[in-house]
Amino acid sequence: MNKTKETGGFIMSFKVAFIGAGSLVFARTLFTDIMSVPEFHNIEIAFTDINEDNLEKTRALCQRDLDANGIPVKIFATTDRREAFKGARYIVNCVRIGGLEAFETDIEIPLKYGVDQCVGDTLCTGGIMYGQRVIAEMLNFCKDIREVAEPGAIMLNYSNPNAMATWACNKYGGVKTIGLCHGEIHGETQIAEVLGIPREELDIICAGINHQTWYISVKHNGEDMIPKLLEGFENHEKYREEEKVRIDMLRRFGYYSTESNGHLSEYVAWYRKRPEEIKDWINLDNWINGETGGYLRVTREERNWFETDYPKILKEEPKKLDGSERGKEHCSYIIESLETGRVYRGHFNMMNEGCITNLPYESVVEVPCYVDGNGISVPKVGDLPLGCAAVCSQSIWVQKLAVEAAVHGDVKLLKQAALMDPLTGAVCNPPEVWQMIDEMLVAQEKWLPQYTEAIKEAKENLAKGDLIPAKDYHGAARLREKTPQEVAAEHEARKITV
Repeated sequence: MNKTKETGGFIMSFKVAFIGAGSLVFARTLFTDIMSVPEFHNIEIAFTDINEDNLEKTRALCQRDLDANGIPVKIFATTDRREAFKGARYIVNCVRIGGLEAFETDIEIPLKYGVDQCVGDTLCTGGIMYGQRVIAEMLNFCKDIREVAEPGAIMLNYSNPNAMATWACNKYGGVKTIGLCHGEIHGETQIAEVLGIPREELDIICAGINHQTWYISVKHNGEDMIPKLLEGFENHEKYREEEKVRIDMLRRFGYYSTESNGHLSEYVAWYRKRPEEIKDWINLDNWINGETGGYLRVTREERNWFETDYPKILKEEPKKLDGSERGKEHCSYIIESLETGRVYRGHFNMMNEGCITNLPYESVVEVPCYVDGNGISVPKVGDLPLGCAAVCSQSIWVQKLAVEAAVHGDVKLLKQAALMDPLTGAVCNPPEVWQMIDEMLVAQEKWLPQYTEAIKEAKENLAKGDLIPAKDYHGAARLREKTPQEVAAEHEARKITV
């Protein structure tokens, strides 16, 4: 190891592999963050993806960033993930199994049964089915990591449904897996804004489960600021229109949720079950505020993104890898702390094991953690406020059913997971849930190898001809998908990367 001029530390040598590296924005963002650590200017980087063209474009762009910054690292890119994993100490996972094709069925099929989702990637029917696909493949990742990666390798998981995937990999995959998200970062900014206090002056603690984490402590110079949040959000001109579900949950449970309005509205039984009331709780200025199939619409509009915008990105200046463009995603800070010993505090998704005492011992919770050269420490949170714990507990049992279903290919547990899901159960009766899951199994057959026999039976069930009539329902708050020309015009007017 050689000392760096910048820090007096040492240039280190280890390997980081990225799964789902064919992403011009997110994978490149995580890569930029990691390469912004001066001690990491001699590490090995491997990119892997199933789309060879996207993979090469991302590799070329990131290599250009390295070369422009005078960093001698050469990126190894391959569609063979085992080659990418060989000798890796860290594996960063950001795949979406099934891509747009499967995602469409996560949203469109439940709509026929009245299940109106905004995102559909964490809970609700879409999230449960997404979990079946993701877990099946991530357990294959884990097998490869155990066999060819560095002993004790850590997977840093960004793929949703994050809690389910992280749970399965830790329990059944034999690979230490940390689930990472950024919801709490955005909410912290909102809280600082409504209080009129700089973020750096606030001491904030979150705890709960992924996408249902609660700001259980907000202090300024030792003063408890939580009693001031409701009035602050109700009086905020922008947030009172965009975050109606979050504000209502704050009003009724006493704590603000980390998750966006659209996401949160899917995870409870109350805000999306009656089509005529959905618009009362959402905002259509931005898809993430609750639009029906909002993320799907945006994904469809951006389906040709590589072809239309890659040339424009190439014309932009290379990213600076001197720390000035480093973001707030947890990934790079975890690796930096483990390797250099610098202390980092963040909120990660970890196996509970008694951290939150009134949630199941075997579950994945999102809680404050500390990282340094000795590893990741998870302080004991204790009890969540009872109402918050009740909301999380409902979802945890859905997650557990879905995880066990995915691992064992147990269709009965899968259907029970959908039935127990708060929103799905509020909208559908049991026969509708059974038929809906049969339909989704058949539609997603190519990504569900663990359900071969169940899919055969589902096809037989659907062929009988005595089906429950599906609804002619396309969502209470669905917006028109923009044309390729409209999307291109928007892209032309903005900077693509940040």
